[in-house]
Amino acid sequence: MEKQYSIQEVSRMLGIPKDTLRYYDRIGIVSPSRGHNSYRKYSREDIVGLMNIQIMQYADFSLEEIKGKFQFHRMQSIDPAYCEEVAEFLETKKAKTIKKIAHLEKVSQLLDVAVKTLRDFNHENDQQLTVFVREIYRDLHKKETEIIKEDCDGHQN
Repeated sequence: MEKQYSIQEVSRMLGIPKDTLRYYDRIGIVSPSRGHNSYRKYSREDIVGLMNIQIMQYADFSLEEIKGKFQFHRMQSIDPAYCEEVAEFLETKKAKTIKKIAHLEKVSQLLDVAVKTLRDFNHENDQQLTVFVREIYRDLHKKETEIIKEDCDGHQN
């Protein structure tokens, strides 16, 4: 007979709070069997499923996305159309991740320039920071506004 694990054992093994495991059961993302005392009993397959959930959450998937797109192990047969749908979803998710990475790289550059400016405050560094902030603002709004074109004292650049 396959070993079954209690909620406490699974919580300890995977570092997932017991309340989170109960929530996963309630929303149907993982459905452990029940013992004679109605306590949850997790199989090795359940534990692997929970590990996959942790990995997908690390990859920034929501529980709704995980529940809706990654329930292959529960399917009797895997439909090729479903696989294509999931593949398209993953491509879209990857494109969003690449955009996020580009954004975070820009934020990192902004922080570097701000730190440099503050550590060696002078007019040249301050100007570099101003130019960089304007570039970011243009990127955010995809157009230059009159506010960007003016210095703080109202003079045109």
